Amino acid sequence: MEWIGAGSLLAWVWLLLGQGFFWRTDVRLPDRRDPERWPSVAVVVPARDEAEVLPKSLPSLLGQKYPGRAEVFLVDDGSTDGTGALARELAAARGGLPLTVSSPGEPEPGWTGKLWAVRHGIALARERTAPEYLLLTDADIAHAPDSLRELVAAAGSAELDLVSQMARLRVVTFWERLIVPAFVYFFGQLYPFRRVNRPGARTAAAAGGCVLLRREAAERAGIPESIRHAVIDDVTLARAVKRSASDGGIAMGVPPDGVRGRFGRGRRRATGGRIWLGLADRVDSVRPYPRLAELWRMVSRSAYAQLLHQPLLLLGTVVGLALVYLVPPVALALGLAGGDATLAALGGAAWAVMCGTFLPMLRYYGQPVWAAPLLPFTALLYLLMTVDSAVQHYRGRGAAWKGRTYGAP
Repeated sequence: MEWIGAGSLLAWVWLLLGQGFFWRTDVRLPDRRDPERWPSVAVVVPARDEAEVLPKSLPSLLGQKYPGRAEVFLVDDGSTDGTGALARELAAARGGLPLTVSSPGEPEPGWTGKLWAVRHGIALARERTAPEYLLLTDADIAHAPDSLRELVAAAGSAELDLVSQMARLRVVTFWERLIVPAFVYFFGQLYPFRRVNRPGARTAAAAGGCVLLRREAAERAGIPESIRHAVIDDVTLARAVKRSASDGGIAMGVPPDGVRGRFGRGRRRATGGRIWLGLADRVDSVRPYPRLAELWRMVSRSAYAQLLHQPLLLLGTVVGLALVYLVPPVALALGLAGGDATLAALGGAAWAVMCGTFLPMLRYYGQPVWAAPLLPFTALLYLLMTVDSAVQHYRGRGAAWKGRTYGAP
């Protein structure tokens, strides 16, 4: 046990110092300046049975204070709760940006429902407005009035092909407070934001609730056709953009006629696309998860897909979670109970480092410091959710979401 405890402590020392400082919460929108001319933007919102959250989210999009041309395209993906009609009513009552509501019909074979809706929305936007940027945002995401302006300014100033913000999820109920901060913490551990944002680094990720994508970068990467099968669409999209080769085109901010000066000098770039991911200050999810069951489904529907449906990766994940998160409190308890000071010290030190790395995320979500020692229990829940995701996969249920199932064997 002492060797296992030592291994856990060493793992935490490495995570603290060698995993891109994933635990820090200071990765926010990069420095930005207003462009000389604001580019046009199409806001694409895939929506399936979202009548519950739409009154809290759609008005925030329609009310964007954007100096350039912007239009909202809400794609009603086979809703049965009146999502499309409600969206039209909200637009008529609130005004703001122009809203187009359409429905693409059932997805073609090989497409996940959300990406099929995104495809329809992008195609419609190209026909109507030929936008220079696409904002892909979920129907449960509320944006502050200056959100679009800040996203576009950041993308242009830093010559980025993709800018994504991890929306601040709701933390109201007991289970939301226990699960949600850890969800973002684990995501950052898996995809350290600083590595994602480093040009040339292999790590790529995005947060699907808020993705600003340069249209030329989308076309270069074949978005969304090239990722039409993806269950974890946000990470797959970011990988496609980051790995896409620039075919001699001009970097961010230069229109097709070659006129320069919109965001900068328009330097040529021969590498893949540049992406950025960080935490949000003015983008919030309004979707409630009042019970553990809803949060469980949110995680388990795609956890095994994240592991590429590989049993060995599942085994390694279970062992890794146990070593990193469960061993420290167990080692401390066993050491204290058995009078083994070394084991207790190793377990206590590992648990202390764990808690220390979790504190910034708790502060970001306004949660009390005493919640940090509960992280091993939350990690155990995530371990069980991941195993359940694999069980559901091999039962032929795949990744189920809103009446659709993907990736079943």
